Amino acid sequence: MAILKLEMIFKNEEGRTSKLSVEDARSDLTEVEINGIMDEILQQNLFTSSGGDLIKKEKAQLITTEITEFSII
Repeated sequence: MAILKLEMIFKNEEGRTSKLSVEDARSDLTEVEINGIMDEILQQNLFTSSGGDLIKKEKAQLITTEITEFSII
């Protein structure tokens, strides 16, 4: 079973990075969609961090975790 997580990394007012993670992300997300979401987060000032408001997009990544379960008897 594969689990997908979208990580969006921003710079805050102090110049430090802040990460916003979305569990169970769609596997077909596009760069255009992700850029749009990140732009909207910044424009609407939706989140703040301990280092202040988010002010700049740093990067985004889709992380796939593969889990193999075993039957234990």
